[in-house]
Amino acid sequence: MECLHIFLSSGLAKTGSLADHKTTMAFNMTSIKTSSDGAWQGDNPLRFAFPLLIVQTTLVLSISRFLAFLLKPFHQPRVIAEIIGGILLGPSALGRNKDFLHLVFPPWSTPILESVASVGLLFFLFLVGLELDLSSIRRSGKRAFGIALAGVSLPFIFGVGITFLLRKAVDGEDKVGFSQCILFIGVSLSITAFPVLARILAELKLLTTDVGQTAMAAAAFNDVAAWILLAPAVALAGNGGSHSSPLASIWILISGVAFVAFMLTIIRPAMNWVGRQCSRKHDSMDEAYICLTLAGVMLSGFTTDLIGIHAIFGGFVFGLTIPKGGEFAERLIKRIEDFVTGLLLPLYFASSGLKTDVAKIQGVKAWGLLALVISTACAGKILGTFVVAMLCMTPVRESLVLGVLMNTKGLVELIVLNIGKEKKVLNDEVFAILVLMALFTTFMTTPAVMAIYKPIRRIATQAQPQIQRESNVAENSSQDKLRILACVHGPANVPSLISLIDSTCNANKSPLKLYVMHLMELTDRTSSILMVQRGRKNGFPFIKGFRRGELKDQVGAAFEPYAHFGRVTVRPTKAISALSTMHEDICHVAKKKRVGMIVLSFHKQWRGEGEEAVENVGHEWRGVNQRVLKNAPCPVGVLVDRGFGGVERRVCILFLGGPDDRYALKLGGSMAEHSAVRVTLVRLVEKGKIDSNSISSQGLAQDGCIDVCCASSTTPIYCGKEKELDEATVAEFRSRWEGSAKHVEKEVEATNVLEELIVVGKGGFPSNMVAIAQLSDHQPEHAELGPIGDVLASSGRGITASVLVIQHHSLPHEHHQPLLMPIHDHMDDTITAEEPTV
Repeated sequence: MECLHIFLSSGLAKTGSLADHKTTMAFNMTSIKTSSDGAWQGDNPLRFAFPLLIVQTTLVLSISRFLAFLLKPFHQPRVIAEIIGGILLGPSALGRNKDFLHLVFPPWSTPILESVASVGLLFFLFLVGLELDLSSIRRSGKRAFGIALAGVSLPFIFGVGITFLLRKAVDGEDKVGFSQCILFIGVSLSITAFPVLARILAELKLLTTDVGQTAMAAAAFNDVAAWILLAPAVALAGNGGSHSSPLASIWILISGVAFVAFMLTIIRPAMNWVGRQCSRKHDSMDEAYICLTLAGVMLSGFTTDLIGIHAIFGGFVFGLTIPKGGEFAERLIKRIEDFVTGLLLPLYFASSGLKTDVAKIQGVKAWGLLALVISTACAGKILGTFVVAMLCMTPVRESLVLGVLMNTKGLVELIVLNIGKEKKVLNDEVFAILVLMALFTTFMTTPAVMAIYKPIRRIATQAQPQIQRESNVAENSSQDKLRILACVHGPANVPSLISLIDSTCNANKSPLKLYVMHLMELTDRTSSILMVQRGRKNGFPFIKGFRRGELKDQVGAAFEPYAHFGRVTVRPTKAISALSTMHEDICHVAKKKRVGMIVLSFHKQWRGEGEEAVENVGHEWRGVNQRVLKNAPCPVGVLVDRGFGGVERRVCILFLGGPDDRYALKLGGSMAEHSAVRVTLVRLVEKGKIDSNSISSQGLAQDGCIDVCCASSTTPIYCGKEKELDEATVAEFRSRWEGSAKHVEKEVEATNVLEELIVVGKGGFPSNMVAIAQLSDHQPEHAELGPIGDVLASSGRGITASVLVIQHHSLPHEHHQPLLMPIHDHMDDTITAEEPTV
């Protein structure tokens, strides 16, 4: 056999030269050089270890990411793309070209690629152990244990029958020991891939539903059982199937049990102590403890390899010893997960794909065996899980979904199959059949679950009248609380949001309940899954109050001081979702908590003056705001933050007319109640229709309030009842807040706003759109803000004030219904965020 031999020449860090002959030292070896001297020296970089590894890694990452992009619309986990990418690079597809295979994946490079991939696999299994919480498994109850037991035992029994069939039908498989073959095939059929299942459930927003919790607990039981079965399988396999010594296998099993007992009784308490030492108060000590932990992973892997069990078993067990839910685990994950899962783990799929030759499955007989294995694997898992779930009084549909979820394979099965092939228990044809079985069963999971059980979370505006009627009933109660849902991307959004909410709601007159939702993107990272498990309930954000000693993120901690002022109750939460579905979380909480208004952070934030001071959190977050504006069950405000706050706050209300502007005006009325807020109403009217009773523009300019500019329009803006409602709203505002707020109607042609905050309606009233569009001479940059909001939020116009764009989701005849945010109990159409208590 060919092996890799690296040796040091005298005094040089470089390794020896590439030799065409083989050096014999007890066995044949190929000596290679680590790096080339360059193309100018006549060296081909692909004949040297490190440059070739770079090319291989780049090719693997490019193909796997491209396939992941193609499969994303089908909601497939990334592991599917990585498995397919590895198969495509192997002898099944691109590798059928011998020139390509010997150029990019020559035989001498296999040990290097597999060694690097094994390091990634070792640390990935450490992360898997880190995800598994043994204490939560013990608390999961008899139901999950029964489902897991049925999901392991029945497929394993079916695997015995498949083993009999494969040994007779596949040439050469009968030369392998029967017990070893049963163990590997039985484990491959009965296993459930815990990490892959977690990501599928998170993608479908089922991770912490009853179905998801049961599936995760059963999968955790299943995972532990699989590793328990895999250890004796590896021990019995030895180094060549039937040639292993029974006595050696017994010693391997005893040593493995002793290793696990030592890790859980000695190392686990030691790691708990390390976890307590690593906190924000001991930053200087973190580096040493983290390095010590990483070294412990390597040492554990070496120990299990020394025992005779695969090295990855040691990494998995060491992960179980790490304390869950603390800062130490989070910091470990942040340090290694991107490097391991993003760079090293795809190499393992590539090395596995190089061993998978689909061409070995030839003829009707072989493809029939593949269909039989897939059918048997699905039947065993789904049927066993379904029957036990029904016996546990689970509804039929949920029982069927549990069976489909438990049928998820993926990476863990691929590990088992690779170990079986390495131990020569599985030949090329059986290996290819089982790999395709794992690929098919995992691929079918997401579409099958979506077809059977996708929870109905319709976000319809039809629910709005019910909310409004309930609000009307609650108006007479002085104990009702105003409710606002504020959505933030990070701590930078907090100061302006606090100033806005404090200016809008007078907590001394009406108690305020503020739901603060920290929006976080769900990715394939392990830390995302851990955050979802800790921060969500029933598939949606779980609202928590501040409690002493409770771990809070930076956003929740930033709002905590505000909770101590006045009659304000702050409820922090996290929404951890894919950006394409995050609006469902926001709208669900708004509907469930019956909030009066949603406040969204704009996807851009200004940190100073000039274009370079604009911070963009990403175009995808703009899509989140657009979907919330489309589906929200209550009014929505989008805050364009340019820094709003201070002791005295100056606010300008721009009014053109329509439901959105009327809502914005009444919001301005609630601001006028605040002693620290100075409100100015600027009404933009048609040419020649300025009210003679309005305050002159010169007077306003002298007062330093505002100087508003926009092109006057000759297009009719108002019609019918909308005009009457606009006039009544403005008249009520002027009479009610005379002396507290100023009012002006102007026709001008440039804008120079001196206020710190501009409040404007989105302008959704259809008859108003043509006239409003003429106020702008540029192409819309942010159409979701409406024409005026788009102009005010655009860069390069010299506007330094923050902007709050209001959208009031009106229904037909909405003016006959009370608004969600009454300022005073005796007013039916005011806009403070009041609703009935839950």
